[in-house]
Amino acid sequence: MRRARAGLLWLAVAAGCRGDAASGPNAADAGHQRMLRELEALAARATTDNVFFAESAVQRRLDDLRRSGAAAPWRERLDAALGAVQMGREREGIELLAAAREALQSGRLAGDANAALSISFYLAVAWLRLGETENCCARVSAESCILPLRGGAVHTAPEGSRSALPFLLEVLHNSAPESYWHLSARWLLNLAHMTLGTHPDGVPAPYRMAASRSPGDGGFPSFANVAPELGVDTFGNAGGAVVDDFDGDGRLDILVSDWAPRGRLRLFRSTGRGFEDVSQAAGLAGLHGGLNLVQADYDGDGHLDFLVLRGAWLFEQGRHPNSLVRNRGDGTFVDVTFAAGLGAVHWPTQTAAFADYDLDGDLDLYVGNESTDRLRCPSQLFRNNGDGTFTDVAAAAGVTNDRFAKAVAWGDVDGDGWPDLYVSNLDGDNRLYRNRGDGTFVDVAAARGVTGPPASFPAWFWDFDNDGALDLFVANYDTGIGHIAAHVLGLPVPYGHPRLYRGDGRGGFTEVAQAMGLDYPSMPMGSNFGDLDGDGFLDVYLGTGDPHLQSLMPNLVYHNQRGRGFRDVTLASGMGHLQKGHGTAIADLDGDGDLDVFAVIGGAYRGDAFHDVLFENPGFGNRWLTVRLRGGRKNRDGIGARLHLVVHEDGAPRSIHRQVGSGGSFGGSPLRQTIGLGRADRIERLEITWPGTAAPQVVTGLPLDAAVLVVEGDAGWTQIEHVPTPFRRR
Repeated sequence: MRRARAGLLWLAVAAGCRGDAASGPNAADAGHQRMLRELEALAARATTDNVFFAESAVQRRLDDLRRSGAAAPWRERLDAALGAVQMGREREGIELLAAAREALQSGRLAGDANAALSISFYLAVAWLRLGETENCCARVSAESCILPLRGGAVHTAPEGSRSALPFLLEVLHNSAPESYWHLSARWLLNLAHMTLGTHPDGVPAPYRMAASRSPGDGGFPSFANVAPELGVDTFGNAGGAVVDDFDGDGRLDILVSDWAPRGRLRLFRSTGRGFEDVSQAAGLAGLHGGLNLVQADYDGDGHLDFLVLRGAWLFEQGRHPNSLVRNRGDGTFVDVTFAAGLGAVHWPTQTAAFADYDLDGDLDLYVGNESTDRLRCPSQLFRNNGDGTFTDVAAAAGVTNDRFAKAVAWGDVDGDGWPDLYVSNLDGDNRLYRNRGDGTFVDVAAARGVTGPPASFPAWFWDFDNDGALDLFVANYDTGIGHIAAHVLGLPVPYGHPRLYRGDGRGGFTEVAQAMGLDYPSMPMGSNFGDLDGDGFLDVYLGTGDPHLQSLMPNLVYHNQRGRGFRDVTLASGMGHLQKGHGTAIADLDGDGDLDVFAVIGGAYRGDAFHDVLFENPGFGNRWLTVRLRGGRKNRDGIGARLHLVVHEDGAPRSIHRQVGSGGSFGGSPLRQTIGLGRADRIERLEITWPGTAAPQVVTGLPLDAAVLVVEGDAGWTQIEHVPTPFRRR
């Protein structure tokens, strides 16, 4: 065993120094400036051609409406009013909707029952949105918008929620009890009373309902939102998140993007007691936008780089460049997209993943693009040329997908040593591309029964039951608040459930989601998995929602019952945030051996921004081990390696399995693996199967409650000095 300080380890890795991409440092710097110009041009056009931020287009619609006056139909009035609310002009939207409602009721405006329900429902939504703006956004607390709403989550400025109540009751009185209108209004009515502190007694008995079918305690402790105290509660729109060590000091930093046209890319450096925003000093200014982030040391120099993904959901207007951002190793970063060969064509995307698919020792990149009838754009497989550049070989490899990709994941599902590729699609069957080992793939999704669910979004490979075979989680994106209300009320919800495919290790799968308790009609976006209680089994955090302002639904937490099923602990955990869940990372941010949860909580529209959250794990008293890998070739972090820990617990050995990667498809957890060991009294051995190798590397003598470095091909291990750094509040 060798001992070393984390800083000395980093210096040893960095000592080899680095050049820029193959075309040299000047080309990289020129490419960075080119990217800044392209992003600034996109931001300038966004007020007219970006539907989520098109303020000038919304203003034109409002001006047209005023010119039309009484002749404007109800649908035109509704669309214009909603546009104002989406841009954060709630009172203007409320005024327009109230006028339309009065005109409908007086007979001066033509409209049927659907028109009346629509106007009243969205008038309530506009008032609720005003309440959120004046309370949850302007007066944010650590408890804001987290179910069950209490303490700081109760609105001190009650006008918005109070004003919404009569319009929600109007919809309820005039709609069939099991209609989607009725169920949606019922859900929002109960939430409105929660924000006012009048739930449940203030809700009329016929419409009263709980926030969940699961109890609020359930024996699972509550995680406190400490983001406001630590200064990482960034206020912004939807975006990505990565938690990892970007400066090589052994501590975990936080990288956050904001998909707004001028949304900032923020890097919060861990100081050991808190975080400081070093974005400007790091050279990230001007690298605007980005719905998702993916980290990897793509050139194998020991400095962690990252990829920014842009253009999602914008169809033909989404031809935005992605950014491959290289870590110089001196605290600064440079955009090398064009120098690296990733900027020849721009397609809308929000999903990508790194892996060594050809087992040549360096990391390749798959980017899942959003192909539609409006814009045909193949997905891309960038083969790493080994010199800092990439070549797109997707067509030759047979993996262009040609569908609306929302998630990609790599994993060797059949045990042949070659990484296979899963692509989750919103508009058609999902793909499982089996790696033939000769540079080509074949889609076997239908044959293996893993094409669903319809309208898929997040997806990942993991081993949820610790049997050594990779399983597959895939979630849908086709539910709403009415379906959630139906679920809570015990009514049938025929669709909207995720899929959990249990793998057999030979390429076969069995769908077990509902049998495992994953029956909530969720609508996940950003999400991830990690062992929250440290028992050795992987739990789930699902960030839910969609762009609609009425989509106030709780982000979900599922506790793995030792591989035998999952229990909904959303209310008990204190992580059931009602705002839109995007990039999510699960990581031991304070170095105490248990996993905390960081999530970007902001919506799609300009007027639906919110504060990010960091949920601190209260601790479960279980043992743990953090494993950092150092690959012998250019895959320095061992992405794709399989870990098999055998521990001694309760008088018998048991196995814990992990695959090295950043976890889910929308948010990046650290590449180092913090592994819960339950009540183990010793670690018998760690087996590491590195990409491209058949026989595992066996490591013994590992300590409990420690962080270790294991180098590919080296006997033994190095204990990294590990000092817990409790969060220091501001």
